[in-house]
Parts: sequence; structure tokens; C-alpha cells
Amino acid sequence: MNVLTYVHAFFADGAHWQGYDGIPRRLLEHIGYTLLALGLAAAVGLPAGLLTGHTGRGGNAVAFVATAARALPSFGLLVLIAVGIGIGLLPVMVPLVLLAIPPILVTTYEAVRSVDPSPVDAARGLGMPEAGILFRVELPAALPLVLSGVRSAAIQVVSTATIAAYVSLGGLGRYIIDGLYQRDYEKVAGGAALVALLALATLALFWGAGRLAVSPGVRRR
Repeated sequence: MNVLTYVHAFFADGAHWQGYDGIPRRLLEHIGYTLLALGLAAAVGLPAGLLTGHTGRGGNAVAFVATAARALPSFGLLVLIAVGIGIGLLPVMVPLVLLAIPPILVTTYEAVRSVDPSPVDAARGLGMPEAGILFRVELPAALPLVLSGVRSAAIQVVSTATIAAYVSLGGLGRYIIDGLYQRDYEKVAGGAALVALLALATLALFWGAGRLAVSPGVRRR
């Protein structure tokens, strides 16, 4: 049997669409982990990126934080925290948040720094406060790149949130971990396919968000 046959058999089995281990439940769990981790990462990365990008200070610190966070192995960090404090949601959230912060932080910083200085100088010359310059001039122009950083973080979290299954939590990783343990390769292939489909759906969602949130003039530029 090839991979496509395994995937078809997994989705064709009605037992996988209902109950505690059904696809709808596991999918909602996976989305929940992703949204929580992405929300926490955005709460840290977006303000820090906007502030450092606007002031032009802290660029070296941003690069250091991004490099250090990217060097951390997500699975190794998960195991280390789980051994230290026990299984639960916290050991999963820490590596996922640390994974998502660098693309959000670095891309937001670079997006604000790349804004054309002419309208920024004009706004400052008219007496607009710094907060107004950031949120009314720089952020609208930088929004496409900012969204690309959040999108990149979301894709990484969606793909990596399968590690939750290693500490007895749910999500789509349950199919992969349980399938390997049971030698049920239909379940393994089906779980991997679901993660890939969710990543594609995330890309489509951010594409739609960009079309709605970014002004046509900025998109054309």
C-alpha cells in the first residue's frame, strides 16, 4: 500500500469521524494549541517589533533573541520542561511560543524599518505624536510584511504542535504518535495529511486576511 492508499483508508473509516478520538475533536484541540501559542507569541513579538522598529533602537537585541530562540530544539525543550515540572499544557506552550516569537519579532521590526521615511518625516513635521506616527503612518504601510511574519509563525506552530501528543495531550499529533505505537500506518498517514491540510488552510486564511486588512494602494506597491 502506498501513502495515498493509507490516507484514503483513514478518511474513509467512519470510526475516525466520531467519538473521543474523532477527527473533529482532534482538529479543534490542535487549533486550540495553535491559537494559544500564536496569541502569546504575538503579544510579545508584535509590540517589541513595532517599538524597536519605530525607534530604530534594539536591532542587535532583536537579532540576538531571534537567533537564540531559533537555536532551541522544540522537542528537546518539551522533554526537559516535562521532566522538570510534569506533563501538561505548559511544557507544550513554552517551545511553541519560543518558536513563534522570532519570525513575528524580526519581520515586524524589519517591516517598520523599511517604511518610506518621507511620510514619516512629514507626519512628524506636522506635530503628530509618535504613537500616531507608528499606528497611523508606519503600521499601515508595514502591514503586509507584519502579516507575513505572523503567517510564518502560524505555519511553524501548526506543524510543530503535534509534539503535544508526546506529553499525553491531544491534537492531530495523537494520530501520528498512537499510529506509530500501534503500527497503524493508516492513522499515521492520516494524521500527517491532516496537519498538512491545516497548514494549507492557514495559508489561505492569511491570504484572505491580507486582502481585507491591507489597503489596495499598499498591496499594489
